[in-house]
Order: sequence, then structure tokens, then C-alpha cells
Amino acid sequence: MADRDPAWSPDGTRIAWFSDESGEYALHVRDQNGLGEVRKINLGTPGSFNEEGPPPLAVHKFDLKKRKAEKLLEGATQAVLSANGEKLLVRQNDQWRIIATAEPQKPNAEALKLADMQVWVDPRAEWNQMYHEAWRIQRDFLYDPHAHGLNLAAAEKLYAPFMENVSSRADLNYLFTEMLGNLTLGHVFVNGGDRPEPPKLKVGLLGADYAIESGRYRFTRIYNGENWNPQLRAPLTQPGVNVKVGEYLLTVNGREVRANDEVFSFFQETANRQVVIKVGSDPGGTNAREVTVVPVESEQALRHLDWIESNRRKVDQLTGGRVAYVHLPDTANGGYTSFNRYFFAQVGKEAVILDERFNHGGYLADYIIDYLRRPLMSMVTARDGNDFASPGGAIYGPKVMIVNEWAGSGGDAMPWYFRKAGIGTLIGTRTWGGLVGIWDYPQLIDGGSVTAPRGAIYGLKGDWEVENRGITPDIEVEVDPALARQGRDPQLEKAIEVILDQLKKNPLPTYKRPEYPNYHQALPK
Repeated sequence: MADRDPAWSPDGTRIAWFSDESGEYALHVRDQNGLGEVRKINLGTPGSFNEEGPPPLAVHKFDLKKRKAEKLLEGATQAVLSANGEKLLVRQNDQWRIIATAEPQKPNAEALKLADMQVWVDPRAEWNQMYHEAWRIQRDFLYDPHAHGLNLAAAEKLYAPFMENVSSRADLNYLFTEMLGNLTLGHVFVNGGDRPEPPKLKVGLLGADYAIESGRYRFTRIYNGENWNPQLRAPLTQPGVNVKVGEYLLTVNGREVRANDEVFSFFQETANRQVVIKVGSDPGGTNAREVTVVPVESEQALRHLDWIESNRRKVDQLTGGRVAYVHLPDTANGGYTSFNRYFFAQVGKEAVILDERFNHGGYLADYIIDYLRRPLMSMVTARDGNDFASPGGAIYGPKVMIVNEWAGSGGDAMPWYFRKAGIGTLIGTRTWGGLVGIWDYPQLIDGGSVTAPRGAIYGLKGDWEVENRGITPDIEVEVDPALARQGRDPQLEKAIEVILDQLKKNPLPTYKRPEYPNYHQALPK
């Protein structure tokens, strides 16, 4: 960390300095006792759109009187207009500039010297302002103007004395959580704010499970991932590596690895960096070989994909290939990507199990529901190939959806719509029960946020059918921890049992192609 220009406040009670932490600009403020805050200014970090940040765009000025647009500058990734409209703070190529809006930007305009920037804050004054702001956000954005019967002004007054003992941003977030819990509403979230962050060591991971045998760490499971996909790169299955289950991890960068060592300590600060490991089928090192691997920072995506593919293979095996399996992790980009990838690839199977356990929501998944309830309208024949159904892109047989208590928001709406549309059977446990949506709130002064749910969804009979209730499955199946430790999945197993029974009782109909028509009499001799 490179610290820049420490400076004392005019009254000599606080000191502030600026640092550059891996491209993240941070302002540190401490009092004489060493207490204080760290403020991430975020002027030098990439945007959140993707790893490289948002794409550069041109900025135009539109004159309402002349009804004419004029280009101000090119290559902007962020821009903020001043209140009077005369100045524009713009980011180009990771540099910030202030330009006048009266005329187009001049070439090579001087960039701001962020290293010299200092901001003095009074945390307690900010905390008190944010306390009142949190209540104002509820007052102005909450979908119910009566706040579920809670008197917002009285509640703000009731909790105000606690502010006297708030001594950190974490304390303030705790108070926010307690006081806003009185709304008895899902999607009331408290996030972020100025909080010190200790340095983090990025431990590299190999995408594997280990067992201790013969005084060594032995690979018991290796996650394959998708090595063509940068987000699912599996270190041990890369070309030229090919470590196998049952082999032993013998050394890491020349250091011996034994059973009494903490295996992850050998991989500190190795994420996304080349590491040389020695592996072999013999714990003594006979016929061992060295390979170069690049550990990943997180195994979550690898393990998630393995869970999905294991479920798919299990369904395929236990149903003789008759039933498709589709996991829906959310109702946003991940869920739609997964649906498009797995559902349409299995069109032609007789039935489908949709697994929306752990679905963390996003949007209302009417697109998915529409495809699930497509009716068969006709068959199509041609000179070549088998007859096929229309509309295409559909599975016409029985459908089962698995739900659990970790599915919420859009993950509540999807099984709700699934049931309302009469598509099939719900199996598992009751969903979370949060269906008042959130979007677009003013940020708190230090970059934190609170939400005020503002988009409530109700049924056509005039009832709040989901919020604080959830969707109760048709067949309730709890996950037995003892079975789960054995690798069993009672909910998936029940779904397979139910859908095979439905196929047995209601087999898919077959359709006979009619005789080809003959519209003409025999030609005369």
C-alpha cells in the first residue's frame, strides 16, 4: 500500500492520508487514539459491468432550444454532470477530467491528480445524517404508504437514542437491520458503507477434494469444469496437467506437503499464478511427475456445475434417458442462460424436472413459464427424417419443479406461476416468501445503502398470495442431513419417483400420420 501526504485536521484532532490499494483509491481517517474509518473512493476501479469495466461511449449535449445534439467527447466510461449543468466530471482511460459543457472537449485535457485529493469527514455527523436518510427512503419509496401499519416517524424517534452509542459503521448497519425489521417485509436490505477492510490473502484453489492417507494428501475428487469457459476453468484438468483421482499431492513449488501440514497454506497468494506441483500414484514419490497449474481464486462455480451435472446424469440414468433435468439458479442472467442451454438441448425427452432450489431471484420468469406450457398443436412430416412436433422447443409430457426455503423473490414467483398455469407438481419445502421488488434508491452519503421494497405483486383475486407466505409444495420433502452426508438427495429422488409414476399413468400419446392424399383420378389410357 502506497500512502500519500498524511495531513492533520485544522484542530489537530484527526489525521487523514490517501492510499492506492491495487488500483482502489482509499481515504484513511484516524483520530489521536487510532480510531477511524477507511473510505474507498472508487475513482480508480473498473466498473461493475464486466471485468474490463463498461464500454467507452460518446457523450453528447442536447440543446432544447435549438433541438440539436452536439458531441462533447469520445471514449467515456463514466460521467457526472454538475448541478448547474456547466461542468462534467468524466472518466476516460482510467483518468478523470473536469470539462466545461459549453464547448466540445479540447484534446489532451488535463487529468485530475487524484493522489493529491484529501477529503475530511466527521463520521458521527455522517452516521446521524444517514440514520435520518434511511427513514426518509422508507417514507418516499416503500410500496405501502402506511408502511404495514408502522408509524415511521414514531419508529425513527424510538430508535434515535441508540445513535448516541454507535461507535462504528458496523454498529450503524446493525441498528439499521434492527429498526427496519419492524416493516416485516422481505427485500429490506442493508449494504456497504465505510468500514475498515483488513488485507486479504487470495488463497489459490485446485478445484479438488482431499483425503489424508499414508501421511499425504490424496485427491479424492477433481472437478472438471469447462476449460473452454474462462469462468469455469479447472486447474487440474488443463491440457498437459491431467491429475487423476487417487494420486497424491507431494510438493508445491518444491516444498514438501505432509499430512500434518495445512494444505491451503502452500497456496497463499497463488490464485491465477503459475504453481509447480509434484503428484504421483505412490505416497513415497516413486514415478512422481511435476506439472504446472494455475489455481483459481474460488471453486464455487466449479462445484456448482458439478452438482448440476451430477443431478442431470442421475435423472438420465434413473429414468432411462426419458426425463430431462434443468437447474435454474436465478431468474436473471444465470437462470435464463441455464434454461436456454439445458432445456432446449433436451427437447425430445418425454418429461422434465425443473430444479429451482437455491434460486436467488432476479426478474419475473414469465419467459420460462411460457415455454413450459406450450401445447402441442400439430405434427410435421417431410421426405427426410422423422416427423416432428409444432410448436418446437417444447417438452410436452409431465413436469415437476423442485423448490426449497432458499428459493425467493423471482424464485418465489416462478413456482407461483408454475402452479397458477397448471403446469405440474411442486416438490420440496416452502419457498422464502419475498415478492416485493427493489430498484433505484439514492445512495447513502458514504456509499452504503438501504432498500425500501417498492414493487408489490398480488394475485388476480386481490390477495397478497406470496409475500411473507412463500409457495407451499404439493408434496413436501425435507432434506435429511444423514442422507445428505451420504450423498443422497431425497427431494430429487422424490421428483424422479413422481415423474416416472406420472409417465406410467399418462404416457405420451402417439400420432398416426395420415395416408398421403390422392386428388386425381387415373389418367385415361
